Amino acid sequence: MSRTTRTLTASERAWIDTRTYVREHRPTLDNAAAQGYAALPRVADSPLLANSQWIPDAPIPLGEVTLSLDTSSVAGTPAAAGVVLPVRENGEQYTSYAQAIGELVAPTVFEDRPTFRLLHADLTGETPSMRFGLGSYFDSINVGEAAAHEFALVHQGHEDLSGVRAAVENPCDPAQRPVNVAISTVTIRRDPGTGAKSFLLHWRDPRKVGHAGGVYQVVPVGIFQPSGYAEWNIRNDFSLWRNMTREFAEELSGASEEHGSDIAPIDYGAWEFAARLDQARTDSAVTAYCLGLGVDPLSFATDLLTAVVIEGPVFDSLFGAVLNSNDEGRILEWQPFTPEHVAGILSEHPVQAAGIAALRRAVAFLG
Repeated sequence: MSRTTRTLTASERAWIDTRTYVREHRPTLDNAAAQGYAALPRVADSPLLANSQWIPDAPIPLGEVTLSLDTSSVAGTPAAAGVVLPVRENGEQYTSYAQAIGELVAPTVFEDRPTFRLLHADLTGETPSMRFGLGSYFDSINVGEAAAHEFALVHQGHEDLSGVRAAVENPCDPAQRPVNVAISTVTIRRDPGTGAKSFLLHWRDPRKVGHAGGVYQVVPVGIFQPSGYAEWNIRNDFSLWRNMTREFAEELSGASEEHGSDIAPIDYGAWEFAARLDQARTDSAVTAYCLGLGVDPLSFATDLLTAVVIEGPVFDSLFGAVLNSNDEGRILEWQPFTPEHVAGILSEHPVQAAGIAALRRAVAFLG
């Protein structure tokens, strides 16, 4: 998809202006939207919403989270977003929010790729578990981004709108909307000599991403999804760690997102980067944790919060010098992973709600 070069209608220009308003006022809107869900728990005193089964008392080793997949469960039709869709020159309204993004403000990559859709999660039980069905990326765009758009209009003084937000009374209930999950990872490098830890922060370029552009976030972050459209990828890629591995390769080492999985499933054992990362995890030089699950109150974006601690020599061997930028934005230099510094970062930078929650929980338990 690409942005249109024709003259825009007044409706299209107003729609783009509201998108810009959302980007420029994201933290304010997040906090205001959270006020509408007073009955739902917050994650780590952030705007991120959750239910009681999503917030474990302590980090869970990632391998202890049991996953199940019901391939017969496919997302239904998302709630109508007609009240916030712009109108074309010929008087016709766009048919979906994703269509409007694709034609008017498309980021660098904007595809309706298959996803693993969350059906249920319990991270507080004796056996932490998550159950998934199948969905697609645009399912959540058509609901969540439209909901954010609606809220921004009301926040600016427009009359109350009856649309997507009204249809989703509890955004933490996967039965009320299609729920795609992003895995948001706090990457922590531990110096073996001093024990000092540092972490990375990422600025999301609004020209390159379809969600939460213009704010800071932990890195890497990626939607939990198969690596490609071919059916053989569904079972092969149904792993939190494999998904995170692909994101580490793409966002921190600049590897291509093309893994050849349109021709054959990824052979993770034969992929040198994945094999080395797996071996380091086996050797306890890499440890991965699940910190909880939460929902952005503005856009309903749902994030599995994780942290990965990597011993310095292993990190340096796998990644070398960290990239200054990647396909989604700019990576800041290493930051001290201490409670004081994390608090300072969160007070000085506009950080996505999931990033706030992930950093606060990670530094509280692992700092």
